[in-house]
Order: sequence, then structure tokens, then C-alpha cells
Amino acid sequence: MINISHSLAIIAVVALCTAFLRYAPFLVFAGRKTVPAWITYLGKFLPPAIMTTLVFYCLRNIEFLKGNFGVPEIIATGLVIILHSWKKNILLTVAAGTILYMVMVQSRIF
Repeated sequence: MINISHSLAIIAVVALCTAFLRYAPFLVFAGRKTVPAWITYLGKFLPPAIMTTLVFYCLRNIEFLKGNFGVPEIIATGLVIILHSWKKNILLTVAAGTILYMVMVQSRIF
């Protein structure tokens, strides 16, 4: 069994690592007026690449020939696409898609 001091030590190490990773860019690029081109490139192309990877990861196990035929996943994905095209708010789209999917799956609508 893990005691309280061990748990607090783990939390402290995780908090320090997180803080370091958050502050590292400011420390590395302090005093520079322009950001290097490769950092700008990564900032532009990595977020869409990561989101695309996450979408494929989330939808990889849909079985169209069994059970609910992937209907909850398709409807929730459609809602996310429509909401994001309309509002351009990632928090809203992710929350709405997750809530709709969970309601459909838990209530066994499909």
C-alpha cells in the first residue's frame, strides 16, 4: 500500500516536470525577438496532425457489420465537424461530441 508521503512525492515530481515543460520555451527563447522558422513550422502543422491522429485512433475500432454499426460514433463525429465548422471552439466541440456520444452509448439508444 502506498503511504501519503509517497503519494505527495509523486505529485510534487509530476508538478515540477509539468512546470518545467511549460516554462522551458520561455527560458530557451528569452531575449529573442523572432522565433526560429522551424518552431513556427511546428506550431502551424503539428496541431492538425495530432488532431488527425487522434481522430483515426478514436475511430479505428468501429465495426460496421456488428452491433450498432458505428452509429453513435458517426453521429458524434458529425456533430463535432458541424460545431467546429460553425463556432471554431475546440472546447465546445470536444465537450459536445463526448457528451452526445456518452449519452447515446449509456442510454442504449443505438
